[in-house]
Amino acid sequence: MPANPLEKPPSWLLHSRPMLAFNDVSLRRGGRVLFAGATLQIYSGYKVGLTGANGTGKSSLFSLLRGELRSDHGEVSWPPQWVIAHVAQETPGVDRAAIEYVMDGDQELRKVQTALAEAEAAHDGIAIAHLHVQLDNIDGYNARIRAAKLMDGLGFRPDQLEAPVRSFSGGWRMRLNLAQALMCRSDLLLLDEPTNHLDLDAVLWLEEWLAQYPGTLLLISHDREFLDHVVGHIAHLENETITLYTGNYSAFEVMRAERLAQQQTAFEKQQREIAHIRSYIDRFRAQATKARQAQSRIKALQRMELIGAAHVDSPFHFQFRPPLKMPYPLLNLEHIALGYGEKRILNDVTLSLVPGDRIGLLGPNGAGKSTLIKLMAGDLNTQQGKRTPSPDLRIGYFAQHQLEQLHANDSALMHLQRLDPKASEQTLRDFLGGFDFRGERVSTPIAPFSGGEKARLVLAMLVYQSPNLLLLDEPTNHLDLDMRDALSRALQDYAGAMVIVSHDRGLLSAITDKWLLVADGRVEEFVGDLDDYAKLIAQRRAQQFVAADASVPGQSAAQRKDQRRAQAEQRQKLQPLKKELQKVEARMEALSTQKRELERRLSEPEIYQAEAKDQLKKLLDQQKLLRSELSELESRWLEISDQVEAASGSE
Repeated sequence: MPANPLEKPPSWLLHSRPMLAFNDVSLRRGGRVLFAGATLQIYSGYKVGLTGANGTGKSSLFSLLRGELRSDHGEVSWPPQWVIAHVAQETPGVDRAAIEYVMDGDQELRKVQTALAEAEAAHDGIAIAHLHVQLDNIDGYNARIRAAKLMDGLGFRPDQLEAPVRSFSGGWRMRLNLAQALMCRSDLLLLDEPTNHLDLDAVLWLEEWLAQYPGTLLLISHDREFLDHVVGHIAHLENETITLYTGNYSAFEVMRAERLAQQQTAFEKQQREIAHIRSYIDRFRAQATKARQAQSRIKALQRMELIGAAHVDSPFHFQFRPPLKMPYPLLNLEHIALGYGEKRILNDVTLSLVPGDRIGLLGPNGAGKSTLIKLMAGDLNTQQGKRTPSPDLRIGYFAQHQLEQLHANDSALMHLQRLDPKASEQTLRDFLGGFDFRGERVSTPIAPFSGGEKARLVLAMLVYQSPNLLLLDEPTNHLDLDMRDALSRALQDYAGAMVIVSHDRGLLSAITDKWLLVADGRVEEFVGDLDDYAKLIAQRRAQQFVAADASVPGQSAAQRKDQRRAQAEQRQKLQPLKKELQKVEARMEALSTQKRELERRLSEPEIYQAEAKDQLKKLLDQQKLLRSELSELESRWLEISDQVEAASGSE
C-alpha cells in the first residue's frame, strides 16, 4: 500500500486508461456547500467506497453523475461510450414477469430483440442475420440464464421468476431493482446502500458478484465488512472536500487517523503562533513606531490558512442501563412448532435463554429467523409446544415495522415522556443527546425524520426501558457507520441476553458468541464462524444447481403435472389473503389521506382561536379515531403480510 493515500498511477497509465474525472467541482444544495474544488480521478476498474457523515453529499454526488443535478462550478467527465447503471428507487406494480423486468436492465439487449422482431416481421433476411450476430456478441442468448442466476443469488425462488412484479412486497421489489441494475452490462455502476433490503446470504452473494464486476464501481454503504471485501479505494466526503484514499475501509481508517493526528498537531502549533502574533498586535498597535509592523502582522494573520481542529468524536454516546431484575432462565421454549395457518415453518424448537447469552441467528431467507424472534417476543402463538417466560422478563424488541408505528406528529421527547411521565425534561433531553437528537430536533415532530433517525429513536426507546432480553431483527438498516459502532459498543457491555438477526457481519462478529442455524424446519447450533457459514452457503448453492440440472431432464410427465397442480393449489390458497391485503391497503391509503388533511387543518393558526373551540374539538376527535383505525389496520396488514410471505416460503 502506498504511503501517500493520494498516490497516482504511473504516467503511462494516465494517458491510456479511461476514467471518471472531477475537475474543480463544486456543488450546493439549498444554499449549502456540499463540496467545493473537488479534483480527483477514478480510473476504469476502480471499486470505490463513498463515505462521509449524513448530509455531506454522497447521494447528491450520485444525482450529479445521473444528470439529475448540475455542478455549480467545474466539470465532471467520463468516456462518452460508458454505460451507467444505478438502482431505481421506485418499482411499478405491473403484471410483467419478474425475470422479464430484470432483463429490462440490459437495454442494448432489448433494442436488439425489438429490432430482430421487426426484421422478422418484414422478412428482412440480411437484417436478421446481422442482428443475430449482434445478439451473439452481447451474449444475448444467455441473457435469461444470467437474469435467473442474479435472482437466485438475491434470494428469489425458481417459482418466483415468472411471478408478476406487483405480487412482491416493497423489500422484494427493491431486490428486483438491484437485479435489474446488475443485469445492465455497465461501465459505471452506482450502488447506494444495496444491502439494506438483503439478508446475510444475499449480502455474501452480492459481495462475491461485485468482486468479479469488471467495470467501475461507486458504492455508498454503512457496512464496514462489505466495504472491506468489495472496494479498493475510499472517497471520503468531509469539510466540503472529497479525498480519495487507496485501500479498503479499514486501511482508510488507519490513514485518516494518522492524518487527523498530524492535523491536530499542526493545528495546536498554529494556535500557538496565532496567539504570539495577536499578543504582538495587542502590545504594539497603539505605538506609532510599531504600527506598521503591527499592521503587517494583522495582514499575515488574515492570510494564514486556519487549520480546522480534528473533530473525530462520534455524536453517539449511550449505553444500556442495568436491568432491574435478571431472572434465570429468562425464557424457555419447549418442543415448539411454528407456522402460519396450516403451513408449518419450524418444528421441535427447544431453547432456554439465560442472562449473558449472545446468540446470532443464521439461515436462508424464508427459513424462519424472524418468525422465531416473533415467538420469543410473544407476538406469535405456537402451533405446538410451550413458551414459558419468567414473570420478571422484560423484552426489548426491535423490528423494522416498528419504525412505522411511531407517532408522526409527536416529537422524540414526547415518545420518551410517554414511556416515563415522571422523568424531568432535562433528563430525557440528555438521554436523547446520546443518540444525536439535540436542540430543536428533540422537540419537533418526527414526521420528516429520515429512516436512520427513526431507527435511532426506536433504539433509544428500547435502551431507555432497561430490558433483560434483547431481540434485534436487522437493527442496523438505515444506520450510519458511527451509529453502528456506538450500538456495537453498547451491546458489548449489555448485561442481559440477546438474540439477533443481522446482515452486518462486523456487528455480528463483535457481539455474538453462539450461532443458531435456522434451516430446513429446524433450529440447531452452528459450530464455526461467519467464514464457515459463507462456505456452507456456497456449498448449498452449488448443490442446488446440480440438483436442479439433474432433476429436470429425468422428470416424468406425471411429476410435472403434479408439480403444476401443487403450484395452482398454492396460488388458490393465497388468493383470499392477497385480496384482503389489497382491501386493507386501499383503506389505509384513504385514511392516510384523511389524516393528512386533518393535520393540515390543525396546523392553521385560526383553528386555535376561541371562537373555533368546538371545531377544534371535533377535528381532534376525528384525528384520534383515524389514528386508532389506522393502528388496527397496520396490525392486520402485518399479520396478513406475514401469512402471505410464510405461505410463499418467505419471511
